[in-house]
Amino acid sequence: MMRRASTGVHALCIGLMLTACAGRPEGVLKPVTSGSLSPAASTVTMLVATSRKPSGDPGTLFSGERSPMLSLTDIAISIPPGRASGTVQWPRKLPADPAKDFAVIRARSLSIPEARTWLHAYDNDGHVLVFVHGFNNRYEDSVFRFGQIVHDSGAKVAPILFTWPSRASVFDYNYDKESTNFSRTALERSLKALVDDASVKDVTVMAHSMGTWLAMESLRQLAIREGRIPAKIHNVILASPDLDVDVFARQWTELGPEKPKFTIFVSQDDRALAVSRMISGDVARVGQIDPSKEPYRGKLEQAGITVIDLTKVKTEDNLHHGKFAESPEIVQLIGSRLIGGQKLTDSNVSLGESIGAVVAGTVNTVGKVAATTVSTPITMIEGRSRPAESSEIGTILKEGPEEQP
Repeated sequence: MMRRASTGVHALCIGLMLTACAGRPEGVLKPVTSGSLSPAASTVTMLVATSRKPSGDPGTLFSGERSPMLSLTDIAISIPPGRASGTVQWPRKLPADPAKDFAVIRARSLSIPEARTWLHAYDNDGHVLVFVHGFNNRYEDSVFRFGQIVHDSGAKVAPILFTWPSRASVFDYNYDKESTNFSRTALERSLKALVDDASVKDVTVMAHSMGTWLAMESLRQLAIREGRIPAKIHNVILASPDLDVDVFARQWTELGPEKPKFTIFVSQDDRALAVSRMISGDVARVGQIDPSKEPYRGKLEQAGITVIDLTKVKTEDNLHHGKFAESPEIVQLIGSRLIGGQKLTDSNVSLGESIGAVVAGTVNTVGKVAATTVSTPITMIEGRSRPAESSEIGTILKEGPEEQP
């Protein structure tokens, strides 16, 4: 087991370094001059809240170290035309060329009152999306990835990024994990400020990888402090959650009886989560479960949790860990349906049919796609019965099949 874990960690490190670092200059956050902007480019504006320590460098803004003070920044990104959906066009040299690259056109520090003004001025019909990134992310990594998600999803939301102190090194897994713990209260208070704002109608929390731990812990703290999850938090989307299945079951229970709508993206071929499992006591990760098998299927269905299996979806991600963001169809699904709080079913087309058709590219000729048919591009479970009691959901993931990957 130790030899297998060591080999797996080594492979993960090589894969992550090749994926994360190839061809990327540092310091891309220094705004380009207005004269270099491309008239054909699109602009994404976001509010960034962070528990990172300021770097003092306008090209990076924040480091991977921790700060007890929450910092707020208004950032605008130019998205180049002709880019393939699901991709981030990193500059190969600086300054960035807005005709070909993602480029920052504004980065402005905000006070709390100024952040409220930013929120109130955003044309979003009261919808807010809060994104929490995962392990091994620089500040600029999370900014550009979130910009890509917002742009490609087409969601009409006020985009708010919460970025926590990651040292962006595959050898600092434990530091990053402790940084999520360090940031729990900062994210909780940010969510509370949003739901207390009269201009906000609803909030969607979307988290990826290790960021799902931070999101669940902050929601749990908020539920305990307030007596329930605030009603304005309508949706929680967990993508490739790096969560111990037993811990997630306990977190779920402690959210209380009235919960947001949960959607979880999983993939059994997620290599990053396979290594995470090896170094975490060989306990299955939520992001790798097979939702078509019992006891997961029945328990998740009882709880009303929607699980979308992306195992058969192909992207350029060698680790199969970022499919939710790199698949154009899934990003559009998130923006058009999930963030808006819409059910992914209607009177004619079931969720399995509609998502299977979207991913297969057969939207106009929807065919039957059984939820339990693993040969289809997507396997889905949607809760259709009554919500489970807290004691029921506590056993959702504890009795997983022995053949977990």
